[in-house]
Amino acid sequence: MPSIPSFGGLRGRANRVAAPPAPPVPVPLSAYVVDCGVYVDGVRLPGRWTHVDAVAEVRRRGEGFVWIGLHEPDAEQIQGVAETFGLHELAVEDAVSAHQRPKLDRYDDNLFMVLKTVRYVEHESPTTANEIVETGEIMAFLGADYVVTVRHGKHSALHQLRGELEGAPDRLRHGPAAVLHAIADHVVDTYLAVSEAFENDIDLIEKAVFAPRSQVSAEQMYLMKREILELRRAVMPLANPLRRLAEGCSPLVPDEVRSYFRDVDDHLTTVSERVTSFDELLNTLVDATLAKITLQQNTDMRKITSWAAIIAVPTMVVGVYGMNFEFMPETKWRFGYPMVMVVIFIACIVLYRIFRKNRWL
Repeated sequence: MPSIPSFGGLRGRANRVAAPPAPPVPVPLSAYVVDCGVYVDGVRLPGRWTHVDAVAEVRRRGEGFVWIGLHEPDAEQIQGVAETFGLHELAVEDAVSAHQRPKLDRYDDNLFMVLKTVRYVEHESPTTANEIVETGEIMAFLGADYVVTVRHGKHSALHQLRGELEGAPDRLRHGPAAVLHAIADHVVDTYLAVSEAFENDIDLIEKAVFAPRSQVSAEQMYLMKREILELRRAVMPLANPLRRLAEGCSPLVPDEVRSYFRDVDDHLTTVSERVTSFDELLNTLVDATLAKITLQQNTDMRKITSWAAIIAVPTMVVGVYGMNFEFMPETKWRFGYPMVMVVIFIACIVLYRIFRKNRWL
């Protein structure tokens, strides 16, 4: 069985006695190949495999399948894998470029499926967060004796999922379709967890919007709207691919696995309903926020107008007495100046009381 050897180094000592060799350290197949395993009767065969040797072993035995995981390969790196498994060039191009919508494409003898992964970004408060939902992608090529997964993003690792499947050989006995189902189920379960966390944020935002004298900016509401739209773009387009798999669009998905895809589709429906309700609620909260901002601006304008009216009284009187005329009212009277000041003061007090009574101030 092919394997990649590793060698321990020798450490020089003062007395020239060689240290015992270090234990072998596994050498990765490459920077972009995360793992490559051969599974026969639901059990992973021991050893390390290249994709060429793994396919040769499976086809020599006439049973089992290969699961190879890639992480953000470029066109040159994925070329050898594509030639070995006979992947369609258009699907390979999509897998390299990423930024695809969830979809399911059927080619001659394989399926190509794209799933959007999501991650909830932890933050102190939704009113101060800059990002709430982070997205990535998982592409899967499904054949009769292989499944090739291509990941984009740091949070979409499948190492734990692979370990769980290897601990359940009964599931892996169903072949590559069981791996595709496990990936889809894992992704949709993540949608459920993210939607629950997002619901808590929306509850906090709703409470802040309708709280008296709260400070929720329109920019923050638009951020929440942008994040829910990003989550919606990941969830909604996946419904049709899952439904096609559940209905048996390809003989690569056996009847035993189709029923499991129906369960995943049901969970996705639950998430879709949540996201739709979030979107509608955010529309309402955006309208409420804008109405609250408009009301605050109107209140501010009434205050400004009230103070301007009060200030206009002394400005007018002082402006009149500031003109250079010889005959002015009471200019020769000793109490003329104090009387003008008292009249101005009384007029301002009267205006202030009127505005306070009308709740302009």
